[in-house]
Amino acid sequence: MDHNVVLITTIAAGFGLALILGFIAERLKTPALVGYLLAGIAIGPSTPGYVADVGIASQLAEIGVMLLMFGVGLHFSLDDLLAVKRIAVPGAIVQMAVATGLGIALADWWGWDFSAGLVLGLSLSCASTVVLLKALESRNVLESMNGRIAVGWLIVEDLATVLILVLLPTFAPMLTGAASADGDAGSLWKTLGITFLQVTAFIALMLLAGRRVLPWLLWQVARTGSRELFTLAVVALAICIAYGAAALFNVSFALGAFFAGMVMRESKFSHRAAEESLPLRDAFAVLFFVSVGMLFDPMVLLQEPLRVLGVVAIIIVGKSMAAMLLVLLLRYPLNTALTVAASLGQIGEFSFILAGLGLSLNLMSPEGMSLVLAGALISIAFNPIAFAAVVPVRSWILKHSALARKYENRDDPFAELPMSTERKYLEGQVVLVGYGHVGERIAKALSERNIPYIIAEQNRELVQDLRKQKINAVSGDASDPSVLIQAHIADAAMLVIAIPDTLHIRHMIDTAKTLNPNIEIVLRTHDEDEAKLFRQDKLGTIFFSEEELAKNMAGHILQRFNTNTTSPDK
Repeated sequence: MDHNVVLITTIAAGFGLALILGFIAERLKTPALVGYLLAGIAIGPSTPGYVADVGIASQLAEIGVMLLMFGVGLHFSLDDLLAVKRIAVPGAIVQMAVATGLGIALADWWGWDFSAGLVLGLSLSCASTVVLLKALESRNVLESMNGRIAVGWLIVEDLATVLILVLLPTFAPMLTGAASADGDAGSLWKTLGITFLQVTAFIALMLLAGRRVLPWLLWQVARTGSRELFTLAVVALAICIAYGAAALFNVSFALGAFFAGMVMRESKFSHRAAEESLPLRDAFAVLFFVSVGMLFDPMVLLQEPLRVLGVVAIIIVGKSMAAMLLVLLLRYPLNTALTVAASLGQIGEFSFILAGLGLSLNLMSPEGMSLVLAGALISIAFNPIAFAAVVPVRSWILKHSALARKYENRDDPFAELPMSTERKYLEGQVVLVGYGHVGERIAKALSERNIPYIIAEQNRELVQDLRKQKINAVSGDASDPSVLIQAHIADAAMLVIAIPDTLHIRHMIDTAKTLNPNIEIVLRTHDEDEAKLFRQDKLGTIFFSEEELAKNMAGHILQRFNTNTTSPDK
C-alpha cells in the first residue's frame, strides 16, 4: 500500500475496531473504554495480523491527551471542590500516598528499582475521571452528595497528577541515579528551579492575560453566528495553547491544555464550548485509548499472572479499602464510604499518561506498562459490578456487624437541631432537602421573605458552615426517616426536595406523608419519565426545567407563603 495513506489506514483501523469492540463491551454492560483498549491490542505489534503505525498512533494520542485534559479543565469547578474540600483534599492525598506506597512495596518485592516502583505506584493511585462520570451518570447520582464527593476526590487526584507530570521529567535524573553519578546534583536543582519558574510564568500568563483574552476571543467568534467557526476556535485554542506551553515554557501538553480549559471556563460560552468540542474530544480520546492498547503485551497475563493479580489487588482492594476507611474516619455514613470506594477501584487515562511518561524517561520497563494496562482493563471491567454491589454490601454489613451498626448510628452533633432553636422553625416551617446550586437560591429567597426553614443536607461540613451562619440545618441523608424527624417534618408546612436523586425521592415523600399527611411537597427531577410518574401519583408539584429551576421553585414557594408572610422590605 502507498505509504502516503498510513495515517488514514491507522485511523480507519483504530476507529473501525474501536466501534465494533466498544459496542460489544457496552452490550456486555462494560464501559466502552475496555473495547477501545482491546482494539489497540488487536492492531498492536504484540498480536498477529495487521499492525498499525505506532509512531503515528502516538502523535494522535498526544492530541487525545490535549483534548482530554482540556475537557477536564473546562469542567473543573473550584466551587464544587470547595464544597467537599474537607473530605476530598485529605482523602485524595492520603489515598494516593497509600496506593503509591503499596506499588513501591510490590515492585521492591519483585526486585524492581525504586524509580520503577514509584511510577508504578503513582500510575495505580489515580482513578479514571471518564469511567467515574459515566458510572455516576448511568445511576443518576452524579449530583447527589456521594457523587459530588467522588468527583471532588478525583479533581484533587487530577490536580496532583498534573503536578506530577510537570515534576517527573525534572526529577528523572535523580530517580535513575544519573545526577549523583555525574556529580551534577547542583545542575539538577538548577533545572528544577528553572522548571518551576517556567511553570509559574505560564500559569501567571494564563490567569492574568488568558482569563481576559480567551473569553473575549470566544465572544468575537460567537458574534459571527458561525457554529463551525466557534467549534474551530475552541479546538484551535486548546491545541495551540497546549503546543505553545510546551514550546515556549517547556510545560507538558497536558498542563497547557488543562489551563486552557480552566481559563475558558470563565467565559459565559463555556457550556457551549464544552458541547461543541465534545464530539472531536471523544473521537481523539478513542484514538488515545487505542494507542495505549497498542503498547500492551497480552502475554503478560500468561507469563506474569501473579504480578497482574498483585496490581489488580492494589487497584480494587488496596485503594478502595484505604478510601473507605478514610471516609468513615471523617464521620461520613457507610453508604458514602462504599460509593467512594467503588468510584476509586479502577484506573484509566491518567494512569496511562503517567506510565507512558515513565516509559519514555526510562524509569519503567515495557513490562510495567503492560501491567498497568492489564490492571486498567480488569478494574474497569469490574467497576460496574462494584457499583452494583454498594447497596447489598451495605445491607449485609449492617445486618451482620454490630460494630458497623454502632458506627453508622454514632452520635453526630450536626444530626440534631440545637436545643436553642426557636419555635417558629419547628412548626409551619419549610424543610429544604439539599443545599446545592438550586437549594441555595431557594434558601436565599426564603430568608429575604422571613419564611422559616430548616435545611437537611448530607454534607456535614456544609452543615457545619451553615450553623456558623446561624442557619438551621441538620446533617444526614433525607431518605432516612430519622433525618426528616430531626427536621420536624411532622409539623412542617412544606417539604422542598432540591436534589435530583430520583432513587430516594419516593422514600422521602412516603416518609413525609406518613408523618404529616397534609404536608405540601415541591420537588425537582431531571428525568421526564420519573416526572410523569410523580404527576400521575399526585406526589407533589414538580419542576423539570433546568435553566429556570431554582427561580420557578422559589417563586412557587413564596407564592404559597405570601398570605402568611411579610416581606422584610415592607
